[in-house]
This record gives sequence, C-alpha cells and structure tokens, in this order.
Amino acid sequence: MTDRPRPPIPYDYLPPVPSFTVTSQQLADGKPIDQAQVGGGGNTSPQLRWEGFPAETKSFAVTMYDPDAPTGSGFWHWVLFDIPGSVTELPLGAASADQALLPEGAVHARNDAGGNEYVGPFPPPGHGPHRYVTAVHAVDVEKLGPDESASPAVVGFNLWQHTLARAVIVPTYEQPG
Repeated sequence: MTDRPRPPIPYDYLPPVPSFTVTSQQLADGKPIDQAQVGGGGNTSPQLRWEGFPAETKSFAVTMYDPDAPTGSGFWHWVLFDIPGSVTELPLGAASADQALLPEGAVHARNDAGGNEYVGPFPPPGHGPHRYVTAVHAVDVEKLGPDESASPAVVGFNLWQHTLARAVIVPTYEQPG
C-alpha cells in the first residue's frame, strides 16, 4: 500500500469552503489513533470540540472517512448530522453503541459496516497506514433532510449543498501484517 499513490480526501472534489477549528483529546493530525477508538479495540467514538464556525450555522454534521480502504470507494466510519447549532462538543463515547450521550435531535446515518453508530478503524493487517478524515461540517439548515436509513453518499450530497465551513483532523491507523 505505501508504494502506491494515496487517494485524495473527498473534500478535494468539492468547492472550497472556509475552515474553523476542531480539536480532540484522542485524535491528532498525522498521529496514530488510540486502541480505544479502533474497531478491534474499544470502538469508542472520540471526543470532539469545535469553535470559530460561521455565526449563521444552524446545525453540525460529523463524519469519519477512510480514503485508503481497499474498496474502490473508501469506507465511511461515522456519519452523524442534525447536531443542534448550540452544541460545540461531543463527549468521548457519544456516538458509540447506546449513543446515550448524543445531543437530542442528532441523527446517525448508517456507516459502511451497516450500523447506525461510530465504527472504529479496522484496516486489513499489513495494508499500511490508513488516513481517517474526521470532519465537522457547519451547516446552514437545522435539519439536513435524510433520516437514519440514508447512505453516507446521500448524506454527503446534502452536506455538499448546505456546508458553510468545515474543520478537519486526519489521524492514522494501521494493523501490522
């Protein structure tokens, strides 16, 4: 995997939007994801906090995408939207299993593993490091439109039309061969 060119991240294909700041206690650009967040480990969604988004933001969406997955279409690990515009943080574990810590009104679309929750990284052993493009999208509508049965592509299409700004962290993870 490491001797092949890396696929671009999905936002490279979309019109540019302003950026804002997202931070995490578990994720950092270019740094490995902790075992507590990976699919074979704790599978716990990371804490995220954001600031500096446009004043006209009415809601947020959070996504995590692996462009390096050996699928031809990448792999969506996390697709959460309709987070109220007053919310600026998701606590550790908010999008995992029971989702009891999610803000009221937030909707979890299905991930590419078929579940309506966060599913942590689990690249094939020996496939090399994968990037996990974790984005918070500032959205210009309170309700994006799709429901929990929507595919990541449908949610992404709606986000494309309604994203005011985007904040991104790109941690990595690999499993030894």
